[in-house]
Amino acid sequence: MADQDDVNSTRRLVTTMSAALPLAYAALAAVPRSADAAAAKDNGSKRANPATSTSVKETLPPAGILMHPEYAQVIARMAYVWGWPMVNMLNRNARITKAPYPGLLAGVLPAAPRGQVGMLHDYIDPAETFVTCPNQDVVYGLGFFSLDEEPVVAQVPDFGDRFWVYALYDARTNQFGHLGKPYKTRRGFYLLAGPNWKGIKPVGITDVIRCPTALANAIPRVFQNDTPQDKQAIQTVLNQIVFYPLKQFNGRMKTIDWMNAPIIQPPTEDKGSDEGGGETKWVIPEKFFDQFPQVLDTVAPLPGEEALYAQFRSLMEVANRDPEIKKILVSTAVDTEQQAIAPFFEWRRNGVPAGNNWNRSTNNAQTGFDYFDRTGTAKSNMFDNRPNETQYFYTDFDASGQALNGANTYEITFAKGEEPPVNGFWSLTLYNDKHLFHANDLKRYSLGTKNTSLKRNADGSMTLYAGAKSPGSDRESNWLPAPAGAFSLYIRAYWGKQSILDGSWKPPQIRTKA
Repeated sequence: MADQDDVNSTRRLVTTMSAALPLAYAALAAVPRSADAAAAKDNGSKRANPATSTSVKETLPPAGILMHPEYAQVIARMAYVWGWPMVNMLNRNARITKAPYPGLLAGVLPAAPRGQVGMLHDYIDPAETFVTCPNQDVVYGLGFFSLDEEPVVAQVPDFGDRFWVYALYDARTNQFGHLGKPYKTRRGFYLLAGPNWKGIKPVGITDVIRCPTALANAIPRVFQNDTPQDKQAIQTVLNQIVFYPLKQFNGRMKTIDWMNAPIIQPPTEDKGSDEGGGETKWVIPEKFFDQFPQVLDTVAPLPGEEALYAQFRSLMEVANRDPEIKKILVSTAVDTEQQAIAPFFEWRRNGVPAGNNWNRSTNNAQTGFDYFDRTGTAKSNMFDNRPNETQYFYTDFDASGQALNGANTYEITFAKGEEPPVNGFWSLTLYNDKHLFHANDLKRYSLGTKNTSLKRNADGSMTLYAGAKSPGSDRESNWLPAPAGAFSLYIRAYWGKQSILDGSWKPPQIRTKA
């Protein structure tokens, strides 16, 4: 993770939370140091007296103040936007680590106990609702860790020429460590450790990778061509993607036959928790401020965030002894969910304009003080990769500014040589209005590098089609089936070349087929 001091990020935050201007300005006034400096700070201690326990030697709110409701609302609103991604992480961790052993939760989602990772053996099932905007270009894994009390060994097999990356996320949803083909990572054993782990590197461990927070998770991604041959060929390397607690390390590569991973039935209380057919509702506004103190106690402030933490702790101290203020926190959370969080689901409210009515990601997975991006991403498409690993382009609109609708057939034409310039792979994915896959008879959800049957036009360009109806049998190989109503389009550029990174490459226009 790299901290960002981009002025534009600060302005977006202040615009979003204008009521909290003095508070936000105080927190952003300090120039951030590196993530390594933040990682070195103690993030595990619980502080009983918010007035005396901080690294900032300034006057802070004392315990016992009488906070009036309007002030509490201002601080609570900022706390909700700021803390939403971290509470989101807490609840995903709690759900996934209920798995008694590595396997497939409900036969769909990789899951494992704390300290391990579950792996798929093929593309993710379109029925999953754990996370929005999954892709069907890679084979995924998933696991959560508590790295201070239990460091984890990540096995890296020999992937050959195949693209791969182990995306490692801290409690802020930012990536830490660099494991993957873009980093020329070599085969070996890598130890993931928390900021307060005091051990030394064991013999046989290739490197130790420090996470700035104790809570962490891993989502391995391994590229797979959409052919029976490659789906078979990938199994050997997938079976060597194994994560496990340090106490189990013996210097030898472990293997798990992921094709025969057991199915795990979710607990009764976890069933039926999705939100109207959309992503599982990971943040419950009415419970948010019951969980928020855990974030403050386990995620150390970045240098410059001390003022925010002081105000948040003061708010919680008051709420703990004043039932009326606690009620205000709950009502503020409900209102802020609707007014400030829900709009992030629209692509036009995420990232920055990329041309032709598309937006693109910015500080993905390395947000620093860019709370706008961190919270927007957590709501719309959580667990993205760093910009150098993946750039994302997304839209709900065609070239004329009209909302995409399956009643129309759209043409997305890449001029000759103008497909996304990548060292890895690219794809165009279609999502329904919940940012999930649209079930269809072709079982096709994305098109791109993985597909060997795409047809080109006579001039060397390539046109992809999106709509509820087939564009014709001669074009069907290039067609993404859409629902009858609203949908989104989403371009991934994995390991992008310079024109992807600097924004000079523009995504194509989306035109209604005549």
